[in-house]
Amino acid sequence: MSKYRDDLPQLKGGTYLTDGGMETTLIFHEGADLPHFAAFVLLADQAGRRQLKDYYTRYLDIAARGKSGFVLDTATWRANPDWGDKLGYSVQALKAANEDAVELLSELRAEYERPDMPIVINGAIGPRGDGYKAGKMDADEAEAYHATQIDTFAGTDADMITGLTLTSIDEAIGIARAARRMKMPCVISFTVETDGNLVTGRTLKQAIEAVDAATGAYPLYYMINCAHPSHFDDVVAGDGAWLKRIGGIRANASKMSHQELDESETLDAGDPADLGRRYRQLTRQMPQLRVLGGCCGTDHRHVAAICEACFADNRLSA
Repeated sequence: MSKYRDDLPQLKGGTYLTDGGMETTLIFHEGADLPHFAAFVLLADQAGRRQLKDYYTRYLDIAARGKSGFVLDTATWRANPDWGDKLGYSVQALKAANEDAVELLSELRAEYERPDMPIVINGAIGPRGDGYKAGKMDADEAEAYHATQIDTFAGTDADMITGLTLTSIDEAIGIARAARRMKMPCVISFTVETDGNLVTGRTLKQAIEAVDAATGAYPLYYMINCAHPSHFDDVVAGDGAWLKRIGGIRANASKMSHQELDESETLDAGDPADLGRRYRQLTRQMPQLRVLGGCCGTDHRHVAAICEACFADNRLSA
């Protein structure tokens, strides 16, 4: 039974932490074998589940020290039909993997949650295709495609879902519509390029306004992911109703472009302390931010730096 689906605590004030780049951490720092960057394959045995638990607990310990609530994402960014098929998962096995991912987080919540540290379980939904390239589905096709995974989450303890690393406005609309149909709270997170725009050239303003117009503003809020703050700080420096819809940041620590990251054989972890300072500046100019975490190349060190920079005086704590 979901705990917060009808009463999400991060909407009541304060700022919550979330994790960093799960897949890049597991692959580059821990040597995990994640075919197609699919972390959910670790749920298949006890050793993999232990590795995922160890990954999560590092972040939960940071949140406890920072007196922050936490949005705990499932390891299901790749657990949708096309990627599941590439990995040899049947429809039934993929459904079970999504359910197992939530069950793992339910166990962690039972162990770590306390009155001053609410833990929200978030079903992570990735794009049908590549998180760095433009999607090709229209909104109706996207709604039908992602409905299967969202329906699975609706039957679990998941409190909400988030469409992460989205590059396509139509795919975002489809995810939000499917979530609305299944009465699942929904967040949409867009990948932006070094110019702060989507890979299609559409601006973040256009993307947010288009999804809101097509879904009756169903997403609870929007997030920016997979770009260094210097890539989008000018974009969010202005004013307007659309900017107030941005409720979270999951930035990269690296200033490299997506093409450069794709072609790199090593992980550029950037400067955690500098990332923390940049987040502090973002929270000052965007006081509506509710969720802070990292994306590709970030790990617990980066989230600890964000926590220290933004939560040290409890000004933003939950």
